Amino acid sequence: MLLKELSSLASPLSQGQVDKLKQLTSELNAIQLAWVGGYLSASAGQATPVNVAETEPAQTITILYGSQTGNGRGIATELAAKAQAQGYAVNLASMSDYKVRQLKQETLLLAVVSTHGEGEAPDDAIELHKFLASKRAPKLENLNYSVLALGDSSYEFFCQTGKDFDERLSKLGATAIQPLVECDVDYESAAEQWQQSVLEAVKPLIQTSGASVVSISPAAAGSEYSKQNPYTAEILVSQKLTGRDSDRDVRHVEIDLDESGLNYRVGDALGIWFSNAEGLVDEILAKLALDGDTPVTVGKDSLTLKQALIEKKELTQIYPGLVQGWAALSGSEELLNIVEDKELTRHFVLNNQLADLVANYEVEITVTQLLELLRPITPRLYSIASSQAEVESEVHLTVALVEDDHGGTTRFGGASQFLAQAEEGSEVKVYVEPNNHFRLPENPETPVIMVGPGTGVAPFRAFMQERAARGIEGNSWLFFGNPHFEQDFLYQTEWQQYLKDGSLARLDLAFSRDQEHKIYVQHRIAEQGKELWQWLESGAHLYICGDAERMAKDVHQALLDVAVKFGGKTPDEAEEYFEGLRSAKRYQKDVY
Repeated sequence: MLLKELSSLASPLSQGQVDKLKQLTSELNAIQLAWVGGYLSASAGQATPVNVAETEPAQTITILYGSQTGNGRGIATELAAKAQAQGYAVNLASMSDYKVRQLKQETLLLAVVSTHGEGEAPDDAIELHKFLASKRAPKLENLNYSVLALGDSSYEFFCQTGKDFDERLSKLGATAIQPLVECDVDYESAAEQWQQSVLEAVKPLIQTSGASVVSISPAAAGSEYSKQNPYTAEILVSQKLTGRDSDRDVRHVEIDLDESGLNYRVGDALGIWFSNAEGLVDEILAKLALDGDTPVTVGKDSLTLKQALIEKKELTQIYPGLVQGWAALSGSEELLNIVEDKELTRHFVLNNQLADLVANYEVEITVTQLLELLRPITPRLYSIASSQAEVESEVHLTVALVEDDHGGTTRFGGASQFLAQAEEGSEVKVYVEPNNHFRLPENPETPVIMVGPGTGVAPFRAFMQERAARGIEGNSWLFFGNPHFEQDFLYQTEWQQYLKDGSLARLDLAFSRDQEHKIYVQHRIAEQGKELWQWLESGAHLYICGDAERMAKDVHQALLDVAVKFGGKTPDEAEEYFEGLRSAKRYQKDVY
């Protein structure tokens, strides 16, 4: 009530500050609110009177970010700090927290946005992306803007969301103060140059005034540790979950955060900085006839070539630019034909590693050429499989060892092999990556439907630990699938215990290879469609975690079929229904 009254009165606060105040106070109970009120009153009594007219900025730079893995948020936050240091007033916000109706009042907008999946907007940019493409989007003749686009050139629709934002802002009449900048996975240098350029470009457009940053996005984690400054943690456990006869190796990994101050919420991810396997590096060096003891410089670090390949360079994930460079060096007609075709290149990139290039396409290459072709190691994100309400200073992961046969040689994923082979007591550098688009409902009694085949079950283990710690019973339904009941039922005893004590209301299983015809989670959804529809109509929140390429699409189609069959909707109405659930944060995905 108080905040409603504040909003209706003439206020010295900006709209961003009002939104931030609402967000903070919504998380407090009556006692906490009373304490904060007293604290603010005391602070106001001690404060020096301020002449608002003297400090009110002539203009504010609005910095918006749409980020799936946290890179965009990090760049935008850095830019806000640099702008503040130069005396500018800044409104920093996630696109998901930004009120689209405010856009027509903006005069300076700097946007950082990534591209997710096959050219799709990241979760927190979806609404603004749709708004700009709609008939409701206003004319923006008074807006000056610039866009930094983040992407991965391994994918066909490289930086597509950033291109969309740039194109739509321009069509609405806005003026670009700097051209669109497209960044690949190794984005740091290009992002830094863009930050410098846009801050130079705004100088003629804005008057320097009292510096302030208004952020209406929640802080990440209450810790000094981050992607750029990870915490060195101890691995407590790396235990195989799958049976000895399983065709896959899935690990339960427990990591000790000790007194790091790292906190996480269920739904968040853990970033893992890993090292490449020494054996893989030795193989590459031997086949290239390069001396691992050669001294090299990578960034600001001086080390040996072997150390650089183990600690600094990406070896297990390649990209189109590397394949093109290798084709030129090798002169291989086969490889040259591949790089001429985008689809062939994409397929090649997804199914080969540097070691495969080295083994199959002979080159003469210098140490300098090799290091220039390789991208820096990027951390891998894993959905957290635990709740701190139960495990306190630990964090648990569910990790599938990535392994593929390449002509009789087994190739492994970099981070998954690192974690699978880690011994108790070994160290790993970690950080928490918040995921505000994969959260339990605010009302703990709200029903939840969880679809998590394979390692996609990880965050739902965290969900159940959290709900059990809160004493919530029932109103939870899990769909889980894997090849075999006896070999691949991840966390079987835990799910059975949750069923027994009433924490989990329903468990539907799909073990695809235990019968002649394959059964997947989407088939179980179809079988239980009537009751699932009743859950949705009664307000249930729906969550999907796992493979984006096939599973998530197949599950979505099964849900559409349920809406048609049991909700009486047309296919178009079914799509609108689930789009409405997504907008209301009742249909959330964590897919990869």
